Amino acid sequence: MHLHALATAVPAMRFAQSDCWEILQRSPARARLSKRSRLILHSILTHDHGIATRHFAMPDIERVFDRTSDELNATFRTEGPALAGRALALALDRANLRAADLDALIICTCTGYLCPGLTSYVAEQLGVRTDAFLQDLVGLGCGAAIPALRAASHVLAANPAATVACIAVEVCSAAFYLDDDPGVLISACLFGDGAAATIWRATPGPSGLRAFDFNTLHLPADRDKLRFEQRDGKLRNLLDPSVPSLAASAAEKLWSARGPRPIARVVTHTGGRDVLNALAPVVAPHTLDASARVLRTHGNMSSPSVLFALEVTLSETAPSAAGDFWLVSFGAGFSAHSCRLGL
Repeated sequence: MHLHALATAVPAMRFAQSDCWEILQRSPARARLSKRSRLILHSILTHDHGIATRHFAMPDIERVFDRTSDELNATFRTEGPALAGRALALALDRANLRAADLDALIICTCTGYLCPGLTSYVAEQLGVRTDAFLQDLVGLGCGAAIPALRAASHVLAANPAATVACIAVEVCSAAFYLDDDPGVLISACLFGDGAAATIWRATPGPSGLRAFDFNTLHLPADRDKLRFEQRDGKLRNLLDPSVPSLAASAAEKLWSARGPRPIARVVTHTGGRDVLNALAPVVAPHTLDASARVLRTHGNMSSPSVLFALEVTLSETAPSAAGDFWLVSFGAGFSAHSCRLGL
């Protein structure tokens, strides 16, 4: 399948990590934390750990740790479709298409649950035809963008005349939780909100890029190292210290199975600073600069992050027959996914 447009969107509200520390200082949630936990938060938010700013869709972010589960869910229901819709509208404009031209809409997310899913809301919002195929992918975590693209490729294989939109969107601020668990604390300092939309057809687009060679790896034995659980009706992120090494090991397995075609650039999910440091030797001499820059300006946005890094890469590197772009994402499960974009 061929890429016809890529567009990203983030909420208007942007916060420096130092702003987040000040918010925590004023939050009633601070009193519920141990001294050790407060020191962890201070260390991460007031020193350079690879993130400078993050964007949050959550209104009145100062109350985020004291909202009820119903309030968090209501925010996801409002802000998720709005953010996804902004990214898709821009992608459609770049492809010179209207929402009514779409034959299928696929959306992945893990930071909230709706039934019907986000596709129903975004389709209504933008005016997607009522006979278009809608598919929601939920529960794949940070790695979801590449499996969503694989699902889009299946739609196009079944209907080569179709135009397919694929969106990865996360309102991570609707899944913020705070207690004395170090993984929970790090998560609160790491994640931001964002959306990335792509448009695909079976015929070549302006860049000539096509997505192919999809691969996946899932390791259920490591499921509890990185996943959401529910506590008091809220999503609570489990983040084990072994995640950077798990990500590097999984990516290495996919990298080893990549096939003989040359690679020009590696594009990876942002993860975090320690994750990128663990991944770097796996794909050397390729650099992960694009992912590091996305991490610095947006934090870890979960599933859209790899597509944000792709957007940065495409702004700097013209597609060439000399080598493909190799994309890799990873997350809950523990799982990892890869694909190529090439001419």
